[in-house]
Amino acid sequence: MSLFATLSRSVALAVMLVITSPAALAQLAPTDEQRQAAVEIAEALRYGHYADIDFDEQWSQEAFQRYLDILDGQRSYLLNRDIEPYRHLEDDMADALFDGDLDDAFALYNRLSERHTNRLEWLLAELDDGLSLEFDSNERLEVNREDAPWASRESELDELWRKRLKNDALTLALTDQDAEQIEDNLRQRYEGQLSRLRQTESEDVFGLLMAAVSGTIDPHTGYLSPRQGESFDIQMSLSLEGIGALLQADGEYVKVSSLVPGGPAERAGVLEPADRIIAVGQEEGEMVNVVGMRLDNVVDLIRGPKGSVVRLDVVPAQAVDMTRSQIVEITRDTVSLEDQAADSEVIEVKRDGAPHRIGVINVPTFYVDFDAWQAGEEEYRSTTRDVAREIEKLKKEGVEGIVLDLRNNGGGALQEANSLIGLFIDRGPTVQVRDAQGRIQLYGDSEAGTVYDGPLTVLVNRLSASASEIFAGAIQDYGRGIVVGASTFGKGTVQTLNELSHGQIKLTRAKFYRISGDSTQNRGVEPDITFPSLIDPERIGESSLDNALAWDTVQNAQYRRYGEPERVLPTLITRHEERAKENPNFRYLERQSTLARQLREQHTSVSLNREQRQRELEAQEAEQLSLENQRRRALGLPELEEWMDARSDGTTPTEDAEVESEGETEGNEEEVPVDRAHVLEAAEVLLDYVHLQNQQRMAKR
Repeated sequence: MSLFATLSRSVALAVMLVITSPAALAQLAPTDEQRQAAVEIAEALRYGHYADIDFDEQWSQEAFQRYLDILDGQRSYLLNRDIEPYRHLEDDMADALFDGDLDDAFALYNRLSERHTNRLEWLLAELDDGLSLEFDSNERLEVNREDAPWASRESELDELWRKRLKNDALTLALTDQDAEQIEDNLRQRYEGQLSRLRQTESEDVFGLLMAAVSGTIDPHTGYLSPRQGESFDIQMSLSLEGIGALLQADGEYVKVSSLVPGGPAERAGVLEPADRIIAVGQEEGEMVNVVGMRLDNVVDLIRGPKGSVVRLDVVPAQAVDMTRSQIVEITRDTVSLEDQAADSEVIEVKRDGAPHRIGVINVPTFYVDFDAWQAGEEEYRSTTRDVAREIEKLKKEGVEGIVLDLRNNGGGALQEANSLIGLFIDRGPTVQVRDAQGRIQLYGDSEAGTVYDGPLTVLVNRLSASASEIFAGAIQDYGRGIVVGASTFGKGTVQTLNELSHGQIKLTRAKFYRISGDSTQNRGVEPDITFPSLIDPERIGESSLDNALAWDTVQNAQYRRYGEPERVLPTLITRHEERAKENPNFRYLERQSTLARQLREQHTSVSLNREQRQRELEAQEAEQLSLENQRRRALGLPELEEWMDARSDGTTPTEDAEVESEGETEGNEEEVPVDRAHVLEAAEVLLDYVHLQNQQRMAKR
């Protein structure tokens, strides 16, 4: 480096230190409105939350730790000496909250902001100095530093960030970007983060602090700022266009938590839960890197006018390394009731050459057209009414049994779950709801008669939640049918939205219990017969969330059972396992889920050597590709050359493609995508159940 360059950089760094010194940075402070809201939130949590919360020193310690994790979860900015002046909050956080004393919490954020700003400017200065693109060292970068000790010296963080910068550059280099593109992309990323950091307002800091406070209690309780409250109201009325995906922050990344049934993303088939979004672009123009961007800002980029196109750079859920991304396009749209309406089909299962017709009803969500109902319209749409209509259609088709598909159904109107159960039972309780005082309200079906009393199988997965779990649990408790699939989400709590003098609070007020007395909370509903799944319960589901309320029980309700499916369950499981061994799709799911979990467990660090990193990536993808091609060979499908090609292929494991219904379980197996295989196996289980029930009836004669 020339003397001029050295002097120039020294001057630049000196200027930087002046600009970002504590005196020069805007020091954010709580407003009187936020202080009052903090007191109201504390009171609401103490007296209104379902859980009995003890705001003692242990709670203060956990709240302070969560606040630190939110501010600097990867231990990348703050030094130990930055935190020490605020350690007293480990004992005093509760008192400070009830007193509306937020000054020290804000001061800690201001210190973090100074460190963060300095670090981003340090990174930009490194780019100005010329980025080395020689990736021939044997260094490795630790992927997750959540449990790392706080650094005591700035030189320790300099070394960490030197490696992070090198990894950021290497990640782009592995996507075949040249030196100029790499520098431009990194500069855009760091300048964007710096710009957003400088735009932080006191309301943003207050939101972070309240997230730490509420997050110590349960993951569904939280503060909504006035702006977030407006956005929540718009979302509930479905009047704002987007892609129909629920997103959540996952470290520096934005992760897809679930897809809205019938929404644009689900219809496009290009996203799945646990995918990470690393850049967003409009139909034309450059992509905006969103790594490190706040969740609400990412959501703002994704939203737009109906009919317009948004591009997303997505790292698939099954990818181990962030270099394996692909750009997908989704046309923004609203989600209409028609898109979410229940529908049905008939599939044909052949046994010994004889055809058997099985009905399948897909229920994407539990809905009701409230406007039409309140207007007194007799023909208003609802889940129960639409399912009843589909049942009548299937009866006319002469089906031998019905599969009710609740996969990916995240819930909805509780009264619809209650009334839907009533289609399959002749009066009786459906669900119990207990409030914070221990009072239990029993919901039930009071209408005599059933719409369908024949053989029934309920198909669920990890994304079946809330009302779906109430329905599946009731069918199981009544012995009314067989539940198959994967363990459900485990969302068994009830929230209400309460106004504050400043903003709103979403508060957990009650808990759901099955008529057997078991809660659906945390554990969800365990299927009678388990199908393999690519959704990892350690990453998706209530049990994966911090401080989720525990599973427990209450007294069972009084009800009569309609059958004893457990008597034939061992035979059903044996027959299912025999089929699964011969089913290429089921074998693939079992092996791929095991492999994905193993790869994540092994992925604790990444090599900063280009050749070594490439070898590791190729080895990981070779294993995944091998499993995919084993499945394809067994089905007589053409093999893929690259594992990422499976994402856009017609029989991809993540795409529930439409398949010809009639006769698809025999002779057309090569056309069946993995998700479709679950429906077909549910039909096979149901047919086994029908035959075993018939045998039992014959034996009793």
